Amino acid sequence: MIVLDPTDERRPIERALSRRSGRIEGGVALLDISKPRGDILVDQLELRLRERLPGVALRRYRKPTFSKPAPEELRGDILRDCGYVIEALAD
Repeated sequence: MIVLDPTDERRPIERALSRRSGRIEGGVALLDISKPRGDILVDQLELRLRERLPGVALRRYRKPTFSKPAPEELRGDILRDCGYVIEALAD
């Protein structure tokens, strides 16, 4: 069996990075998607971010299940309260 990859690796896709201000403004959502041990990952991430980003509001959120998209209400809460999202996956 031969499996072919339809992408052309001879010319990699070039993407420009978005402009960055060099500082974080607004809240940062730490989203646990409810996979096993995801809470442990988010706990450690939160500790390290609090050390490195004093004064930045870190807010924790959790999806009801990892197998479905986040509910509309949860997405709305994150959008309203945070300018950034870190989604934590674990197993």
